[in-house]
Amino acid sequence: MYQQSSAPMQTPRLDGAVPIARGSAPMLEVTIQRLEEIVDQETMALKSRKAVNLKEFNDRKSQALLELTRSLRHVQGGAPDPALAARVGSLKVKLAINQAALKVHLEAVREISTSIADAIRQAESDGTYTQAISSSSKRP
Repeated sequence: MYQQSSAPMQTPRLDGAVPIARGSAPMLEVTIQRLEEIVDQETMALKSRKAVNLKEFNDRKSQALLELTRSLRHVQGGAPDPALAARVGSLKVKLAINQAALKVHLEAVREISTSIADAIRQAESDGTYTQAISSSSKRP
């Protein structure tokens, strides 16, 4: 069963350094590295313009985020770790690049689905109202 820590939550530092409890940095480092690898793989797959199983990547990222959340629960007290802060900054940059690649992919999917829907609409139409609609839209 889940046990909540009695230690108070750490507030983010303005200098970007991450306060680390002794012994928890390696676990957090591995978790961030795993998340970076998944994000990099997805970004490369999207940029290759080949078929991508987005559900698989989504599941893997969700699992990695769960692990990251669990690792962050152990981050409390201790001295700030600038190396870990740099790693988090690197992850942030990779996530921004991944977000941009996903946005391009989703916009392409939206355009294709709109084209297909328009083609279906035109194929199913018998043309009865098409001319009347076109004529009325041109009137001032």
